[in-house]
Amino acid sequence: MKRILVLSVLSLGLIMGSPLHGIAEARMMTEKATFAAGCFWGVQEAFRNVKGVLATTTGYTGGHFQTPTYENVCTGKTGHAESVLVEYDPAVVRYEKLLDVFWKIHDPTQVSRQGPDEGSQYRSAIFYHSPKQQKAAIKSKETQQSSGQYQGKIITEIVPAADFWPAEDYHQEYLRKKGGTSCHF
Repeated sequence: MKRILVLSVLSLGLIMGSPLHGIAEARMMTEKATFAAGCFWGVQEAFRNVKGVLATTTGYTGGHFQTPTYENVCTGKTGHAESVLVEYDPAVVRYEKLLDVFWKIHDPTQVSRQGPDEGSQYRSAIFYHSPKQQKAAIKSKETQQSSGQYQGKIITEIVPAADFWPAEDYHQEYLRKKGGTSCHF
């Protein structure tokens, strides 16, 4: 029986145009989420360690300048936020869990800063990739605001995902490479 099943799967893959097409396709069902919560080094490290997260990329989004660099973004004139693009397997980790991580790793009541880092590039933002993510982000923000754990108003932006520009290589997995665990409070 196993032999017939294996041959059937292989035959189906060859018919579809590539060996094991259906199996590979099932494994590739991923989603993206993008978060800004201050210095992207710590944000990346927090998400990189979540079970079900397949990849994280530091970068810049939410601005109006094409192909920004770290130096451009640091001027505060590009409109970009230091962000992390998270690729995850929704069968392993739900978007709501990623939102929980987001709220825990920064102070969403601070305007254009996190800890010692100041500037609009350090703002708190959720860049949603679908109406479902938008709805979940809004609900999550409302839940956090009514929780009583914050003294001030949560100012986190919830906006559509825009062009994402990966940061320079030296910013990718910076804390892992340097042996750090966080640049957040």
